[in-house]
Amino acid sequence: MRIGVLGTGIVAQTLSGKLSELDHDVAMGTRDVAALLARTELAFGQTETFAVWHQQRPKIRVGTFAESTVHGEMVINATAGSASLEALAAAGGANLSGKVLLDAANPLDFSQGLPPSLTVVNRDSLGEQIQRAYPQARVVKALNTVNASVMVEPRALADGNHDIFMCGDDADAKAVVGDLLTNGFGWRQVIDLGGISAARGMEMCLPLWVELMGALGTPTFNFKIVR
Repeated sequence: MRIGVLGTGIVAQTLSGKLSELDHDVAMGTRDVAALLARTELAFGQTETFAVWHQQRPKIRVGTFAESTVHGEMVINATAGSASLEALAAAGGANLSGKVLLDAANPLDFSQGLPPSLTVVNRDSLGEQIQRAYPQARVVKALNTVNASVMVEPRALADGNHDIFMCGDDADAKAVVGDLLTNGFGWRQVIDLGGISAARGMEMCLPLWVELMGALGTPTFNFKIVR
């Protein structure tokens, strides 16, 4: 499948690398390609510059947000949540029309330091804002409740005996995302929470996730729902 990944940070790199390993045709999108490849400072969570990372994965294309969106049959929003709407505007509404848009972003606000707060909460969510802004896109919220490494290697943690959530208004789009999660990344349990409004709860999970990371001393954990 041709997949456009919006973003170039650790989540975008992790997803793009795994998708390429699975033989998907991946194009990563950024605001300024030349500036990205020339960057020498390390972004949060990275151990090497993007240029070095990309040299080791030459099959992955790098282009603008619009170019990667045109490329993708599916598009993944792996940008910082505070910049997601701006990135999607650069991607172009017409380029998103009819496509499955997997939204893995969180609306985190670091302006007041740590721990971060949420820029949108309670009666709205980033997932809903994206769906409203691009009604012809088929938005599915998923993967935002786990660390990047767990997203693509769930069986490395408790042999995969834990849960991932998704939500969205389009049943066929959720089937596509569900297949990627299970048959692609190896998730054993995917819980469908219903329509895109369930993104509120998924995103509001992040303050708890941050506190758990501090208490456990690691970001490599997840939730298991029992009943």
